[in-house]
Amino acid sequence: MSEPTYGIVLSGGGIRGLAHVGVIQALEEEGIYPSYIAGASAGAIVGAFYAAGYRADDILAFFRKTSIFSIDKYTYRKPGLIDTDKFYQIFKAYFPEDRFDHLKKKLFVSATDILAGKTRFFHEGPLINAVLASAAFPVVLSPMTIEGVLYADGGITNNFPVEPLLAHCDKIIGVYVNPLNKIKAVELSSSLSVLDRAFKIGMANISIQKFGQCNLVIAPEKLSHFGTFSMSHLDEAYEIGYEAAKNRLADIRKLKKY
Repeated sequence: MSEPTYGIVLSGGGIRGLAHVGVIQALEEEGIYPSYIAGASAGAIVGAFYAAGYRADDILAFFRKTSIFSIDKYTYRKPGLIDTDKFYQIFKAYFPEDRFDHLKKKLFVSATDILAGKTRFFHEGPLINAVLASAAFPVVLSPMTIEGVLYADGGITNNFPVEPLLAHCDKIIGVYVNPLNKIKAVELSSSLSVLDRAFKIGMANISIQKFGQCNLVIAPEKLSHFGTFSMSHLDEAYEIGYEAAKNRLADIRKLKKY
């Protein structure tokens, strides 16, 4: 009997998205290699690197050395603090062909058409701008214009984009890195923390309803104390994802059976 075709859904979550890398590492150690990937926001970035054949260490190194809040990336006459377009050349060094069809695995990326208020799944044509659009967190990162349409963070409308995988995969694994735990008022001490909390509430209510479309969902609760842009927790987020997957080894091994 042939191996099942695996797909993996990678939610958004900012720096918490490094947990995706830990989960993927643990899956591969168990002989599970997803060939279809769907990602939103940080999940789109991790998904693109994974689909291109980069290993866990490569992805971690990229996040370590790519600063978001550097002075040279601030916007001028654009809505947002950071100019998303200024990340293009950074990504081009890793994706020189800049095409979905040059990836080694099939990738679907969700982004939000912020004028029409709907999700678009990118899966062909230019790659980098689609990934950047998916990761354009409102207020912080400026929206991206693609083919005359303005796109922002895929998590706004679809932070758990399982839909493109349903027709292609025998087994689907979901990784959700936005655990919605109870918090105290003192933790909402800045405008960004309030925005982050509001964004997580909206995404969680929609995403959790789709967990049933997966054969396995890994949602590391230990990520709840990390902010979306907590750059000092990259390695810890990776380890939490790896540990969360290892704690589900029995369930992961069941996936290898029809």
